[in-house]
Amino acid sequence: MSAVTGSRAPQRADVVAVLGAGVMGETLLSGLLRAGRPADALRITERRPERAQELSERYGVRVVDNATAVREAGTAVLVVKPQDVPALLAEVAADLAPDSLVVSLAAGVTTAAIEQAVLAAGGPHVPVVRVMPNTPALVDEGMSALAAGTGSGPEHLDAAESLLGAVGKVVRVPEHHMDAVTAVSGSGPAYVFYVVEAMIEAGVLLGLSRDVATTLVVQTVVGAGRMVAETGQHPTVLREQVSSPAGTTMAAVRVLDDHRVRAAFVTAMEAARDRSAELGRIAGS
Repeated sequence: MSAVTGSRAPQRADVVAVLGAGVMGETLLSGLLRAGRPADALRITERRPERAQELSERYGVRVVDNATAVREAGTAVLVVKPQDVPALLAEVAADLAPDSLVVSLAAGVTTAAIEQAVLAAGGPHVPVVRVMPNTPALVDEGMSALAAGTGSGPEHLDAAESLLGAVGKVVRVPEHHMDAVTAVSGSGPAYVFYVVEAMIEAGVLLGLSRDVATTLVVQTVVGAGRMVAETGQHPTVLREQVSSPAGTTMAAVRVLDDHRVRAAFVTAMEAARDRSAELGRIAGS
């Protein structure tokens, strides 16, 4: 995929169409603009007229129908619910070119299912890259995993990585790991928010004001995350550095262990993995 250069009008290969203007679709759009991609090299689709006008005014991009977006773009990014993928592909398959790249952010939907749906709807055999992003992309701290379909080469993974790299970090994994990725990082922010909620409520219960408890907890989570990311030390080592023998932290960790919190996390993430696989089956993969 070629890069946009100079001030010339972008060629079709340079244009990215974001099909779906929900939270993640808008997040990707705004991230691409912040990363320097010109507005005239982007398209976004949205069925609601008022939402379409809002996006056009806010970002200066063209809001078009799905078929037009696909015809005008070299890369089509599917940012819809898994159950909506078959209908979307049936709508746009005939407008895809053989050299179009399809990048799917739909949880659980396999590259094979997308390839087959495009062919069944009269479209060409197109390269497909499957992506599992997460919501911290809103603040350019996202974590995305990419997996290639059978028709995708290194250049297609490079193109997809360039897109998602605008809103955070990217790793490449075999596709059979994508349900596990969904459970770990795709759903992962919700687990962190859940813990943050619980810690804030505990702080209030212990007598702190909600504002103070929130500030203490949020900065603690931010700081702990940066320590893991920047020190390179294993989380167990970092935890042990805070855990003095017979101290306050050990007392708290003992209660967490008594309540099998670690095991609960594993079981919860297994449930997320299984639901990801189920969503893929619902979408026809």
